[in-house]
Amino acid sequence: MAKEAKPIGVVSNYFDHIGVAAIKLSAALKAGDKIQIKGGEETDFTQKVGSMQIHHEKVEKAKKGDEVGLKVNHKVRKGYHVYKA
Repeated sequence: MAKEAKPIGVVSNYFDHIGVAAIKLSAALKAGDKIQIKGGEETDFTQKVGSMQIHHEKVEKAKKGDEVGLKVNHKVRKGYHVYKA
């Protein structure tokens, strides 16, 4: 049985022109982690965390409470849930 995906945050904004989601973290996240983003009826995908930014500064890891900018493979919307896959 697959382990339960752990909720780690919520999409707080999405920048369509650059394909970046702002994610408010409720748990730590680091580059290289695999995340799953779910929302609406059509969105449910998994991707590896490439580069992350906090206030336009590249970071390797972020902690609970941080808001990170993350390049995403698909369009997302505010309120979508993010899980560690």
